Amino acid sequence: MTPRVMAYRVRHEDVPDTSAAFERAAGLPDGPEKERTRGEIVCAWLPMADRLAGRFRHRGEALEDLRQVAAIGLVKAVERYDPHRGTAFESFAVPTITGELKRHFRDRLWSVHVPRRVQELRARVRDARDELAQRHGILAPTVEQIAFHAGMTPNEAVLGVEAMDCFNVLSLDASPASPDEGLTLGDSLGAWDEALDAVIDRESVKPRLRRLPDREKRILYMRFFRGMTQSSIAEDLGISQMHVSRLINDSCARIRRDVMRDAA
Repeated sequence: MTPRVMAYRVRHEDVPDTSAAFERAAGLPDGPEKERTRGEIVCAWLPMADRLAGRFRHRGEALEDLRQVAAIGLVKAVERYDPHRGTAFESFAVPTITGELKRHFRDRLWSVHVPRRVQELRARVRDARDELAQRHGILAPTVEQIAFHAGMTPNEAVLGVEAMDCFNVLSLDASPASPDEGLTLGDSLGAWDEALDAVIDRESVKPRLRRLPDREKRILYMRFFRGMTQSSIAEDLGISQMHVSRLINDSCARIRRDVMRDAA
């Protein structure tokens, strides 16, 4: 004969009896007296809210901040609770407060934006790790073990595991290798090369430069690549500075016109 397993509910010391206060608040019109009664109820249930906040204390957030979030959830629960529906306030308040805490983590504490689906996979991976550690003594489960226990694919488990570290990011001043090397994570990152902005322009004018007469190509080379002044170019070529200026302007205008025409 199978022994009967009796289900029982653990009653915590921080669960006060405020049924009379709820009945009184329900019969009051909106106003200062009703708010004062609700405030008394909130104060009575704050220890329970603090206990629920403590369940999340190892997830990278200060306990005092979590208590404030739990208190907000408690206030919402007190305002929404209807004692005439026959449900105990604790049964109504616990999921309300817990949901408020979970929303706090989901919406405010991610260092990088993570899709909602990946956040849910992360939660399933975390729960699977906790259960494997507590019930089976597996402190460092593999991806395959997590996937099997959580009922997800290995790829989903990998996404969830990777999302476990998304609450916090490394500083660019952190050392990715040995601290003795003096290098930081920022040193390994590339920087924007301003010359990239000119790549398209340079490639566009190359074929037009090749079609210029030799003298015009030489003048442009001396002016823009060797940094010579118009007077020094004129002296080198044995022509006037005005002539050099006119040749430079005409050559640049021709190249610009050809590029704009092809772009159109």
